[in-house]
Amino acid sequence: MTPRRIGALSAIALLLSTCLAPAAHAAAPLTITDFESDTLPPGVVAWGNDGASTPTLTIETDTSRVLKTVYNVSQWGGWSHDLPAAQDWTPYEGFAFSVKGTGSGQKIFFEVKDGGGGPGSSELFESSFTDTEAGWRRIEVKFADFVRRGDYQPGGAPTDGQLDLETMWGYSMRLPSGASGTLLWDDVQVYGTAPPRPVRLTTTAPVYPVKEKGSAQVGVAISAVPPTDLTVHYATGSGTATAGADYTPTEGTLVFPAGSPAGTVKTFTVATRGDSEVEVAETIPVVLSGEGVTPPADDAVVVIDAHGLPYLDARRPVKQRVADLLGRMTLAEKVGQMTQAERGALAKQDDIATYLLGSLLSGGGSAPATNTPKGWADMVDGYQLRARQTRLQIPLIYGVDAVHGHNNVVGATIFPHNVGLGATRDPALVEQAGRTTATEVKATGIPWDFAPCLCVSRDDRWGRAYESFGEDPALVSRMATIVTGLQKNGVLATAKHYVADGGTAYGSSTTGDYTIDQGVYTGDRAELEAVHLAPFVEAVKRGVGTVMPSFSSVGDTKMHAHQELITGVLKERLGFKGFVISDWQAIDQIPGDYAGDVRTSINAGLDMIMVPYAYTGFIGALTAEVGAGRVTQARIDDAVSRILTQKFALGLFEHPFADRSDLPDVGSAAHRAVARTAAAKSQVLLKNDGGLLPLRPSAKVYVAGSNADDLGNQMGGWTISWQGSPGPITEGTTILQGIRSSAASVTHSADASAPTAGHDVGVIVVGERPYAEGFGDVGRQGRTLELSPADRAAVDKVCGALKCVVLVVSGRPLSLGDLSGVEAVVASWLPGSEGAGVSDPLFGAVPYTGRLPFTWFRTPEQLPINVGDAAYDPLYPYGWGLRTDQGRSRLKATRDTLAKGDAASRGAAAALSVALASRNWNADGTARDTRVVLTALGVAAALLERSNSDTFAQDDAVVSVARDIAQAAGRRTDLQALADHELASGNLRKAVDLLAQAAR
Repeated sequence: MTPRRIGALSAIALLLSTCLAPAAHAAAPLTITDFESDTLPPGVVAWGNDGASTPTLTIETDTSRVLKTVYNVSQWGGWSHDLPAAQDWTPYEGFAFSVKGTGSGQKIFFEVKDGGGGPGSSELFESSFTDTEAGWRRIEVKFADFVRRGDYQPGGAPTDGQLDLETMWGYSMRLPSGASGTLLWDDVQVYGTAPPRPVRLTTTAPVYPVKEKGSAQVGVAISAVPPTDLTVHYATGSGTATAGADYTPTEGTLVFPAGSPAGTVKTFTVATRGDSEVEVAETIPVVLSGEGVTPPADDAVVVIDAHGLPYLDARRPVKQRVADLLGRMTLAEKVGQMTQAERGALAKQDDIATYLLGSLLSGGGSAPATNTPKGWADMVDGYQLRARQTRLQIPLIYGVDAVHGHNNVVGATIFPHNVGLGATRDPALVEQAGRTTATEVKATGIPWDFAPCLCVSRDDRWGRAYESFGEDPALVSRMATIVTGLQKNGVLATAKHYVADGGTAYGSSTTGDYTIDQGVYTGDRAELEAVHLAPFVEAVKRGVGTVMPSFSSVGDTKMHAHQELITGVLKERLGFKGFVISDWQAIDQIPGDYAGDVRTSINAGLDMIMVPYAYTGFIGALTAEVGAGRVTQARIDDAVSRILTQKFALGLFEHPFADRSDLPDVGSAAHRAVARTAAAKSQVLLKNDGGLLPLRPSAKVYVAGSNADDLGNQMGGWTISWQGSPGPITEGTTILQGIRSSAASVTHSADASAPTAGHDVGVIVVGERPYAEGFGDVGRQGRTLELSPADRAAVDKVCGALKCVVLVVSGRPLSLGDLSGVEAVVASWLPGSEGAGVSDPLFGAVPYTGRLPFTWFRTPEQLPINVGDAAYDPLYPYGWGLRTDQGRSRLKATRDTLAKGDAASRGAAAALSVALASRNWNADGTARDTRVVLTALGVAAALLERSNSDTFAQDDAVVSVARDIAQAAGRRTDLQALADHELASGNLRKAVDLLAQAAR
């Protein structure tokens, strides 16, 4: 069959007629995509999980122009038409297209994009057809037969579960996974005349909790203007509350006069009664009906709150409350507590109560349709309200990946990624970053953060390297202060990814086209314990509330199945008292069928499973495993007890909803000041020939490079969306804006095409574009650690004409090539939303103090390269960082604070006084008599190891002067790197001795 064609003029006429004619006469189809041009229509794009799975799209001439798709999909792939402006499809009955198949028998799903702020944040409703014919055929599906897609919904999509058709953003064709073939497409249309659309009813709230003897005012709203008077019948239905004893039954009518505006609300009252009993929550459904109306998808419900039960008494110890509540729970309630679903996966929001869910999350980029702090609080409170209708009213615990600030929220403060925080070498500042993040997260109603990543990244080729504080377990352990910062401010922290996710072998990943992420750790047990387990030991000491296993494997065993490491080591040996949460759909990677995945992961020690989409399947599978005795009731009770303990400790039973008093602080100037300080302290000065830095504010500055004026690039992945993206994706200050605020004269030319003449200095800001997880793995789709040709050309041109400084904005060390013509180089990492923090040390507002958290390789062929390697010849060693403050001034300030401490600190201060004698120093603040200074530093370091009043900042300052001397000498980078490891380990004297040896 040949596809039916509509000429261009008739199509225009049809468009005009459908726009001007009443809905009742819109019988002629409306063409959405016709492929009549020689190129792909705007908005038609292909996509896939990797390059090979992304189909090729071409315009072909069959008997007329059609779209040809050639595909070979491993996991997922297809094509979409994303419309530039939303269309109203309410006048039409269904969706249709022509397709030429091959009779392959393959099943092809397709979906339409309903509502939301655009095609990437719309609610997806799907149908399918099977390729049963070799030739053209017409597919027509009524909108009434589309169902909400259950396995995936995009971030920010509506979650009402109703195909409204009022704001349609296009459609997608999903090609079959594990299959290849060729299909031709044409004439995508909406067709037919829609039946009369009833007025949809909504209530002002889905759940109305009331105290015993209280009453609820139920508001009913209409979605459209009624052409005639509209009568709505209301009545109390049959729930768990007893009519006449617990409440007064009520029924009646509400009349909305003809012409009432959409959104008009009318109310009625449901009154409850009291008795002397202690009781669980009881429900009173509200039933709405009427001619020409559609009731709400879920009945609204009035809930008489549970009362008088011991677990509700906040004066009792948490352990007693947990025991009382656990004793009242059914197996279904317990399994529900162990289930975490993605918010966008809810078929309807009432599933929270139906399936007794214990937790929801927002995956990366999964945001409310209105992505504002208030929008988040409203969304989370709406979900929490649904949990109030359950019998025991156990609150949800909502989780989010706030990995460098509340990074999914537009307008939130975005901190440097962990790699930058590790470069600060400032555990107190990192704790403050945790406190600030917690304030913003909690203000939006979220009590749980899937952070920090305590991975020890041992290979720069890993796409998650920037999520690590560094390559040294001692440094990562120091930065576990962020756990304290989060939890002391009411947000549960998550130590992840347990264990050795940063130590997998390159080329070992079996996930898609990843090369190292989600791979296999092949080292020995001693290395596992010393390097990768150590930061988790520190986190457990700090009382971390949750731990997340890694997608990766240790030897032949997936971590989510590793009972010995999860139960034996983490829970039993280390004494971890919190609960273990799985990673995203990670149990599905365990070999075997789904029931086996569930059984194995729970028996290994996982307490809550991030499903995230198949929550009904998980609940059914775990319930069956318990019924068959393959998962014991004791294991279930242990898991649920751990979860409930954290919920009680967070105060969720008393305060389940957002405390909005801190909403004005989200993205506030005070919070941004903390992030700006963190960005400034994260800057690592690698090279500074001739003392070019800091620059003079009066200098005429020429700025170039891809990352100078790109907010999204400088924030990296996990920012607003999972992968992040370039551009002005949220609020913040670009590096260029920071430079403009610091310098009197600035010329910006991203590609360095503008003339350089007349400028004093060039600043070239180069580096990476955003990515997350395995998408950033080197070797995936040609990704390398090289600068882009455009960035390299900008460096060559500007540095060939001017004195210059290169700022490297990246999540890891990159290949820098020949630096002979470059006076200064700064590792700027991914500094977050406050680009002025990069310009502050650049122009001397604060000194450069950062140090490398990763060894900076000479060539990628050296990878992996880490502190302590037997063969260690880096471009810059771990711990390297030139400073622009004076060593003597730094030492004097430290001496003065130590003099106020205990006896050991006062003794150290006395030793530093010997070092501070003026004869030992040059006029520029560098050491003249390095032997005397280093000897005194060694004495002070030994004394500080015995002090109980010193701080890490004081210890670091003492050792930093020895590092200045060693770096100036330019020898034994291996010893310099080892010294920084010893410092982070608390071995101050050994650190000084190693630096003294390196300086000889």
